Amino acid sequence: MVLSELLRSPVVVAPMAGGPSTPALVSAAASAGALAFLAAGYKTGPAMVAEISAVRAAGVTGFGVNVFVPGERAPGGGDLSRFLLSLGAGAGPASWDDDGYEDKVAALLADPPPAVSFTFGCPAAPLISAFRRAGSVVIVTVTSPEEALVAAQAGADALCVQGVEAGAHRGTFVNDDDALSRDFGLLSLLAIVGSVCDLPLIAAGALMTAAQVRAVRTAGAVAAQCGTAFLRCPESGAHPLHKAALADPLSTSTALTRAFSGRPARGIVNDFLLAHGDAPAAYPEINNATRPLRAAAAAAGDVGGMSLWAGQGFRLALDQPAAQVAAMLAGVRI
Repeated sequence: MVLSELLRSPVVVAPMAGGPSTPALVSAAASAGALAFLAAGYKTGPAMVAEISAVRAAGVTGFGVNVFVPGERAPGGGDLSRFLLSLGAGAGPASWDDDGYEDKVAALLADPPPAVSFTFGCPAAPLISAFRRAGSVVIVTVTSPEEALVAAQAGADALCVQGVEAGAHRGTFVNDDDALSRDFGLLSLLAIVGSVCDLPLIAAGALMTAAQVRAVRTAGAVAAQCGTAFLRCPESGAHPLHKAALADPLSTSTALTRAFSGRPARGIVNDFLLAHGDAPAAYPEINNATRPLRAAAAAAGDVGGMSLWAGQGFRLALDQPAAQVAAMLAGVRI
């Protein structure tokens, strides 16, 4: 299969790990022609397989699954220790894990989805070849021309080009000390990546309107990947407080931060983000340590302690069914 066979619309629904990307959201967006992705991140292999089964049971034939590529263990040391102490009581263990990568990859190869995408790195060329032989279109998220060349040389079918405007985690291959500042705006990145490789490019980064979708396609993308635009949809599994924060006049800006996870991610500025701006590069260790704190904040109705992931255009997110949002972004009336 090739990417063009899956793109019945210029809209791709981003995989949003941690709850927002439900089978209901994928199915509803697909009904409007969008290519929608399930998020395997932070799920067990069996849970991922169950969601794939639910999407297929709904009659969806064109969809994708996104997988996190595991990184290296954090070196530890004084910076991480001091940060963990600053979290106070209630924090979890700062443990490393690979998010069940091998099990998920094996399950996907055993029953291949139409598309599979990878974030936080590029899989080895033999694995990409295995997915392509199995019939899956392979997409790799990139944030720089150097990453684009690595993915192209490894045999990816297409690239998801993620600008700095995008909400949630940056898809950088390396979580180093420079990752917060080494970023490209989406339009610049599209042009630069397009100049170094000829793979199909999917543009991602705070795309909230049909005009913006048209703009990135004019700039060379075959489609626009949108995530924040779907967060307020009734089919989204985002926490109700997260949905409300997107429309709250007190939510005025977003920022890139490692505060919640130890990896650069864009979210609405709140108390926790401001208080923990010194978080070191340690993912998933910090993500695991703060998970109980974030869950407790959500349970207590404290939006100041939650990770409110959102792209720069979050104020344009609509509380409408996913099919309507997908059609709006594609410039179609339904």
